[in-house]
Amino acid sequence: MLNFYWPIGLLVLSNVFYHITAKSLPAEVDAFFCMAVTYLVGAVISIALFLTIGNGGTISRQMAGINWAPFVMGLAIVGLEVGAIFMYKAGWEVSIGNIVQAIFVAIALLIVGVLVYKEVLTATKVAGIAACLLGIILLNK
Repeated sequence: MLNFYWPIGLLVLSNVFYHITAKSLPAEVDAFFCMAVTYLVGAVISIALFLTIGNGGTISRQMAGINWAPFVMGLAIVGLEVGAIFMYKAGWEVSIGNIVQAIFVAIALLIVGVLVYKEVLTATKVAGIAACLLGIILLNK
């Protein structure tokens, strides 16, 4: 049971720290430089974790098996970072901006799930979309 829930806990904790730090970046330091420092720290930690607890052998063996997904994920992560940093620079509140974008992401992923992965669109999911859209309206009043 713990194996099922701990990743959600890590995501929640990491997201809270992520948004606190994204809103706290110094205004006088270029956002892209802050991102470069962030990615350097992330790369060092990721390589250290791979070398200590990874289960895939050598770096060259891992590189041989890599496909397009990590490269596109890298582009997506830059988009996430730039979007979040400039969302806060534009004046979004930390309590509202992330919720609004998360609702739109949830709706987009529901559509992707139905169209690409052939997931079933149920009345409950449609009601969830309606509730999300109502939530956005209420948050912005």
